[in-house]
This record gives sequence, structure tokens and C-alpha cells, in this order.
Amino acid sequence: MRHEYYYYDRQALLAAPKLPLEVLEDNAAVFQAIAREMVEEIERKNALGERTVFICPVGPVGQYPYFVDMVNRKGLCLKDVWFLNMDEYLTDEKEWVEKSHPLSFRGFMDRTVYTQIRPELLMPEDQRVFPDPKDPGRMSALIEELGGVDICFGGIGINGHLAFNEAQDELTPEQFKALHTRVLAITPETRTANAIGDFNGALDDMPRWCVTIGMNEIFNARKVRLGCFRNWHRAVVRHAAYGEVSAHFPATIMQTHPDALLRVTEYVAALSD
Repeated sequence: MRHEYYYYDRQALLAAPKLPLEVLEDNAAVFQAIAREMVEEIERKNALGERTVFICPVGPVGQYPYFVDMVNRKGLCLKDVWFLNMDEYLTDEKEWVEKSHPLSFRGFMDRTVYTQIRPELLMPEDQRVFPDPKDPGRMSALIEELGGVDICFGGIGINGHLAFNEAQDELTPEQFKALHTRVLAITPETRTANAIGDFNGALDDMPRWCVTIGMNEIFNARKVRLGCFRNWHRAVVRHAAYGEVSAHFPATIMQTHPDALLRVTEYVAALSD
């Protein structure tokens, strides 16, 4: 079956998307916009004397150097900020990969974010949370204790997955939206795409398991902000914005979210170079 929306040019893409789109000049502009929104929300919540709770990805990651720089320059206090990371790769024994593993999201956040922020501004270590394969229920319980998530930031995978919420054709959208944090086998499509994008094509050494925050936790965030900038995101964005809402392509479920936004580059919005 031919999906007409895959062939929409820029004008057609922006004509009537069911998922709101914002087109920015290039990758840097997308990452800067994400970083600014992170900082502005923390400033707003700090002024109210309230905590800030984000669900954070390791992919996209280009926002983090801008975020770190803005925090350090502004002297922005993160003491009441919680970063709930989306996911982490697991070993075949269903344990977190070591932080020293080149694909470890925990290692990435330490190297790129937490050790780069001025120590007097940084949030306590127990406010930097990753889903735990040994206690997956902790994430949703923690979110409830914290009063919910202010903004979930993320990207969209090759098969429409958010975090590692891979497609499950046998589920209805409502059933898929109810899924909580859990351990999952990573699909061949995602392993291949991530090997190409993040691991120099070393497919045989790609982890086969992950722990991921659930679609329930993502969808119930007060705001969802997604970024797409890769060449294959051209089709992904068109499917997310115009495809039928389904568990076959999880990003389409964001069409029903009350405050979701997908930021894309001009390259992604265009259909040809």
C-alpha cells in the first residue's frame, strides 16, 4: 500500500498536520530551541518556588551542550529539578550496561551534562533518575509522588517509537497508551538504525535489550516536545503528522495529546535537497 503522506512536499506537510509542527533552520536551531525551553521552564518553576520535572532523552542529545552553557552562564539553580531519563540499554542478563559502555545513556549524561554543570548549581544525584530493570514500577510511582511531569522531551525512532516503546500491532492505541515502564527486546529495525547512527554500524555488538519509560508516563506529561533532524526523519515526520493513530507507529498517538509539538529542520520538512 502506498502512503501518500510520505511524498508530501514542504507545503503539503505544513498544510494540515494532525501533530503540530515547527520548522527551524537546521539541527543547531532545533537543539537550541529545546535547550531554551528547558531553561525557561526551570526559571518559571523556580520563580514559583516549585520543582521542575522533565523526562529527558539520550537521542536527541544536541540540546545538552546548549543547556549546560545556559545554566552555567545564568547561574541557574537546578536544586529543585528532576531529570527522569527515558531509557537505558541492558545486557543479555537484563542489567544496565556499564557506564563505561560507549552506548550507555547513564555514562553519556554524566560526561555531557552532570559533570559539566557548576557543582553549586547541580541537582542532587537522587534527582537524576533512570528506569530500573529490577524495579520498573518505581518510575510511575515517583512521577506520581512528584506531581507529574512538566515536559517530556524526546525524538522519534525509525518505526515511530518514543523512548523504546516499540510498535505493537496487536494493541489498540488505548492499550498501548496504558503501557508503563518495562524491560523490552529491541526490534531489529531499531538496532540497525541505532547501530548506523550511534555505533559506527557495529550491529553485532548492539545491545538486544533495554529498559524504557512507558508510553503512559510519556503521554501523561503536561507537555511533549519532540525533535527530528536526520535524513530518514523525513518519512518519520510525515507518518507521525498524518498517519492513522495506531500502536503500529507509536508517535501517531501524540496526535491526541493536548500539548505536543514536533520540531523539525528545513531539511526534514523539504522532500528533496
